[in-house]
Amino acid sequence: MTTDTPPAMTFEELSELAGSGVIDTVLVCLVDMQGRLMGKRFHARHFVASGYKETHCCDYLLATDLEMATPPGYAATSWEKGYGDYAMKPDLATLRPVPWLDGTAMVLCDVLDHRTHEPVPHDPRAVLKRQIERLAALGYDAMAATELEFFLFEDSYDTLRKRGYRPLLPISGYNEDYNIFQTTKEEAVMRPVRNHLFAAGIPVENSKGEAEAGQEELNIRYATALLCADYHTIAKHAVKEIAWQNGVAATFMPKWDHRRVGSASHIHQSLWQDGAPAFFEPDAALGMSAAMKAYLAGVIRYARDYTVFLAPYVNSYKRFVRGTFAPTRIAWSVDNRTAGFRLCGEGTPAVRLECRIGGSDLNPYLAQAAMMAAGIAGLEEGLALEPPSTGDLYGDDSAPEIPATLREATEALRGSAMLRAAMGDAVVEHYTRCAEWEQEEFDRVVTDWEIARGFERS
Repeated sequence: MTTDTPPAMTFEELSELAGSGVIDTVLVCLVDMQGRLMGKRFHARHFVASGYKETHCCDYLLATDLEMATPPGYAATSWEKGYGDYAMKPDLATLRPVPWLDGTAMVLCDVLDHRTHEPVPHDPRAVLKRQIERLAALGYDAMAATELEFFLFEDSYDTLRKRGYRPLLPISGYNEDYNIFQTTKEEAVMRPVRNHLFAAGIPVENSKGEAEAGQEELNIRYATALLCADYHTIAKHAVKEIAWQNGVAATFMPKWDHRRVGSASHIHQSLWQDGAPAFFEPDAALGMSAAMKAYLAGVIRYARDYTVFLAPYVNSYKRFVRGTFAPTRIAWSVDNRTAGFRLCGEGTPAVRLECRIGGSDLNPYLAQAAMMAAGIAGLEEGLALEPPSTGDLYGDDSAPEIPATLREATEALRGSAMLRAAMGDAVVEHYTRCAEWEQEEFDRVVTDWEIARGFERS
């Protein structure tokens, strides 16, 4: 395979740049359950002297919510256990400059038990690595790419927060799907996004306007599964920081207004074997190999089991609306954007699976891992693939529905024997609790919709 770029920065290069003062800060980051970067800012000279070995963090960082609360009910950590430490072990292969921040580099970390130095099973990078290893044992390399969709707004995060996120005014006034003139107006943000990420060793291909006012899409070249998730996470972080630097705000919330289309994060997957695409069989129908058919059959059969990893919040499910290019049915089709799964590149070595269920709020490590676990089940169980669906899938009542709520998806995750076997009971219970807490927090809040609807009329 020739998809992986060389390391964006070697440790030796960092040492030289730190010695000369060109780099003075190293961001030492883990990826939390929500897919955010958490960590510390190291003085570069300390990092290259000894900090590169490991550092520590509170273990609540992998048992919290978007608000950084400390929810009860986690087996891994709690007030009763005292909220101890994890070790953050820098993965020096992820070293890279951060060109949009002066004098700064970044490294991602694996999260370890600080006593045994064994990987923490529910660390998102560890969850993905486990499925990569399972595929490797079958002789396959996992390749992937994600599409990042998001909205840009006129005002800064601070301004929007202080006025209660009302009104929210997109940076442009009308649908800008593929519209060059509209996206020219947004180049103050998107040009540095593309160029800074590319300079950071992330192989950006392009950006474009998406199918709503102020909506953008960023596309990054496919890579091995772990690199894909790293690229996605860093790019999402960069978009927010670069938007902030320009006095505007970016959101990866999948549905910020019920009157507008939502934002997705489509996941493209394929398997390779001995440096060649294992999903491709030149003489087969659509170019699909037997391995691809079994893998796709597993991904479809177990889609409900892992929907939480594609749609992790209450808001995620507001996106699944007919006629908005967000799917509502679990089915596959050939180059058909109404299906939950789309076959792309049919008949060519680029033949691959695109999952269209995931929203822009997904954690790419967990989402990929869950899909891979389902695909592995398809391979190991020798599942047969049903023929592709055709036409408008929104009106196809024969195809099963994507879970309509977080509560429904949480129960599917809880009861998934496949994911328990693939990830372990502890990991499934950990992320089930994460989803439960999100639902519990929503259930106790009185919303603006309820007040507007019932204050006078009820």
